[in-house]
Amino acid sequence: MFNIILFGPPGSGKGTQSENLIRKYELKHLSTGDLLRSEIANQTPLGIEAKNFMDKGQLVPDEVVIGMISTALETNPQVQGFLFDGFPRTDAQAEALDKLLQLKKTSIAVMLALDVSEDELIKRLLNRGLSSGRSDDINETVIRSRIHEYENKTKPVADYYAKFGKVVHINGEGSVDEIFNALCGEIDRRKYIDIVS
Repeated sequence: MFNIILFGPPGSGKGTQSENLIRKYELKHLSTGDLLRSEIANQTPLGIEAKNFMDKGQLVPDEVVIGMISTALETNPQVQGFLFDGFPRTDAQAEALDKLLQLKKTSIAVMLALDVSEDELIKRLLNRGLSSGRSDDINETVIRSRIHEYENKTKPVADYYAKFGKVVHINGEGSVDEIFNALCGEIDRRKYIDIVS
């Protein structure tokens, strides 16, 4: 099983690239937002627990999210691997994910980090806001705040995986195809090593 974390700030192109990667490598997309919505809609015990926190305006605890990921891993034994999007967001989540994957006899093969300048991110998000209807994409102050939140709280997760030599920085500026080809090059190199070793 070949598991990837696609990593980058808001507006870095994760959504676009994850769709392309999932198609090419037959990976299962694991977005914690989608998992939460699905578990809540299906009224599973984890979904009901998550909804209780969300209804109070609280963050869903890591152990609930990890439980949902565990369920997703168990219900998709046939997939080539998983593409994690939007998770892990903290060192604690990264450690919990690693422990869970170890129990399932697999691991994260690589974290692909899309690097995009702040000016470019702002430009992209404002542009996306024209068509997305997302209120957090039309206000530059809110956008800057989201980027700084990412820098302060989420970016350190890359440092966690860097300790294990699993982080590859990809230039996230350029055409969609150029960025996709760079991502595929890194995945293909690692998949080959995985097969050989």
